[in-house]
Amino acid sequence: MAGRGLRLPSAPEREQEYGHDALVVCDNLVRIYQTEGIEVQALQGLDLLVHAGEMIAIVGASGSGKSTLLQVLAGVDAPTAGRARVAGHELVDLSRSERVRYRRDVVGFVRQQAARNLVPYLTATQVIDLPMSIAGTPRRVRAERAAQLLEALGVTHCADRRPDQMSGGEQQRVAIGVAMANRPRVLLADEPTGELDSETAQDVFAALRTANRDLGATVVVVTHDSAVSGQVARTVAIRDGRTSSEVLRDSDAHDALVEEYAVMDRTGRVQVPREFREALSLSRRVRLGLADDHVQIRSDRDAGETP
Repeated sequence: MAGRGLRLPSAPEREQEYGHDALVVCDNLVRIYQTEGIEVQALQGLDLLVHAGEMIAIVGASGSGKSTLLQVLAGVDAPTAGRARVAGHELVDLSRSERVRYRRDVVGFVRQQAARNLVPYLTATQVIDLPMSIAGTPRRVRAERAAQLLEALGVTHCADRRPDQMSGGEQQRVAIGVAMANRPRVLLADEPTGELDSETAQDVFAALRTANRDLGATVVVVTHDSAVSGQVARTVAIRDGRTSSEVLRDSDAHDALVEEYAVMDRTGRVQVPREFREALSLSRRVRLGLADDHVQIRSDRDAGETP
């Protein structure tokens, strides 16, 4: 096969560590948990690379594993097997104290439920101050940082308001400020616009973009909102606990050029979309053919396989 125009990797390329230049690395990541006496494999060998400065969306059906992935990256869940590394931290190896520092300093997290991101009796300024106070940041620096975040996220008018005095969108933008207080390398957001109307959701998305472009965080957003996933340069789809496809957009193009790719993991597995399988009656077994510049997949019906 090497003689048909395909270039084999050189020895240095083969030896180079997977994801050596990525900020977030998931390598054959597995997460298994027990629920009501049943073992559930939420992540089944997932591979994912996110580079510093990216803002990506993670999409997938309910139960596909996308929220579990965020919980692992946030340091809330520990990987069952495989590898997860964020900003040089190997998550499977973290001790309890290291995990606490990781969640305080390396990643910020925004939940869907706005009320869970804030403290009912604290104002916006006070709740943004809180993680910095816990980290031992000097008072003057905390005050400057809180004011900077409130202004950058467009909620300066909420500085002295408690959550019950804010709208849902204002609460989420303040929550982004809380998550960004200690200058994390990575900001994780789990359905941050799920409870909001479309106009308010756009305000929250704009705040996430500010965190990415102006405040220096790499942003990973789990979302069902096509209006959100359609505005990032890269959307990763998860199916059955594995990355299945990626959509890449040219954010500099006026009409947003889009290309969709299937994702092949490190063992060569590719998930063929259901509509493709149904259109060609592909079943358990398929025929593969190697052409000069592509791989052919055909139905095995002629070999006696029942569709």
